[in-house]
Amino acid sequence: MTTLILLRHGRSAANAAGVLAGRTPGVELDEVGQTQAQKMVDRLAGVPLSEIVCSPMVRCEQTVAPLAKDRGLTPVSEPELAEVDYGSWTGAELKTLFKEPLWKVVQAHPSAAVFPGGEGLAGMQARAVAAVRRHGARIAAEHGPTAVWLACTHGDVIKAVLADALATHLDNFQRIVVDPSSISVVHYTDTRPFVARVNDLGGDVAGLIPPKPKRRRKTAARSSDAVVGGSTGG
Repeated sequence: MTTLILLRHGRSAANAAGVLAGRTPGVELDEVGQTQAQKMVDRLAGVPLSEIVCSPMVRCEQTVAPLAKDRGLTPVSEPELAEVDYGSWTGAELKTLFKEPLWKVVQAHPSAAVFPGGEGLAGMQARAVAAVRRHGARIAAEHGPTAVWLACTHGDVIKAVLADALATHLDNFQRIVVDPSSISVVHYTDTRPFVARVNDLGGDVAGLIPPKPKRRRKTAARSSDAVVGGSTGG
């Protein structure tokens, strides 16, 4: 189908303060996050983006704003890619939450974790994966099977999408690291996803540029077959 770049928002004031922002209104990028957002323009230069899809949280909107302006794109707001609803945990310091009995469940058995007054991590994964698949299918239909698109969202959301792409249980998603302003890349095909990058903070992105189609041949969908023996790096 398509190539998805998962971008975590840049560092926010809450990140710097060690606070679980969740869906708290008005949480913005700090100076470091603003710089990270601006640098994303140069970092993804040359990568053809068909669309930008974005969580409705302010910190995500601010992260993609410089890139969207540079590309002349209007980000598509997607509520299903919003931050986890952490319920009564929202706004609390992480050092305080560490003492809560639910903390151990979140760490060891996240598929069973439901935040008091909020949502469960399993429900979050279901909505986020469904949104990614829906947008991917739409973008493939509108822009072709080699289209590259970007979704800016949140750490736990990205980890949940990556766990699905890796066909690993949600209970393993805490093994995945997704830092602020990192990109992770998934190539979706008709049969399976291929996870190409995780938590990339500065690697070469030339490999994300689709090859030019050969003359007299229609643009073919990406193969669902893995390379026996491993990728040749071409």
